[in-house]
Amino acid sequence: MLNYSYPLFRPPAEANNLIIQATYGCSYNNCAFCSMYKTKSYEVRKLEDIFRDIDVLSNHYPDARKIFLADGDALALKTDYLLKLLQYLKESFPKLRRVSLYASAQNILSKSNQELELLRINGLNLLYYGVETGSDVVLKKITKGVNQKQIIDSLNRACDAGIKISATVILGIGGSKYSEEHIKESAKVINATTLNYLSTLQLGLEEDAKEKFYENFSDFTMLDDVELLSEQKNFLELLNPTNKVIFRSNHASNALHLAGNLPREKDRLIKELDFALNIGKRGDFSCFDF
Repeated sequence: MLNYSYPLFRPPAEANNLIIQATYGCSYNNCAFCSMYKTKSYEVRKLEDIFRDIDVLSNHYPDARKIFLADGDALALKTDYLLKLLQYLKESFPKLRRVSLYASAQNILSKSNQELELLRINGLNLLYYGVETGSDVVLKKITKGVNQKQIIDSLNRACDAGIKISATVILGIGGSKYSEEHIKESAKVINATTLNYLSTLQLGLEEDAKEKFYENFSDFTMLDDVELLSEQKNFLELLNPTNKVIFRSNHASNALHLAGNLPREKDRLIKELDFALNIGKRGDFSCFDF
């Protein structure tokens, strides 16, 4: 099969789908909380090498319907390159229904509206997008490289082009000091966009990321599970999406797994959080299988 360049990451929803590496590493690779690609240098693969990988996969999985383009942010690739790649995928997999990849505000904003529409027309259906936080203060501390306005603008440009968005917000990334601001401003981002999927996960720092994170964020204090559930509740209370949003908190990092559609099931999700918080404040999480 393929000789992947490791480490190799993909979103949970792509677990059963084909993965093709269009790039190695991450073009930005400077977020203080993230260590995913710290051992790799960013590299754009030659199209002919990717085409050979596609040929191998199409021989083994001719009926594949969903493909994820790795690594960190393949949307950083030039539009002409991506269009050639998407066209080859379409020719190689007759039943292909979805092509997805990680994307950042920076590489969405680097493309024109016409380019984004062309990518969607040629099969790019879904972007996985790390909002992380809507707070400009916290965004600066975690060296995300963008501000709230740029996040909102980039999300809306992709949505306007007809590309679906699966966004994530990281609970606890503001620490104790900025918890309220983090949640308030993150909800503001979601409410100002028309994304399709929204997930939350809880902050976890690998050993090789801790030094840089605390160097940038010297006043950071980690939240405990009860405080994180409170953040989750506050976040949901502030969410008022104008379109249907499929919400999940089913990442392995989450203290409580939640699933529902917003805004229709908002009240139920909040009640589930209230139930968990009442137990957590008593110090007994034993009835939950976290």
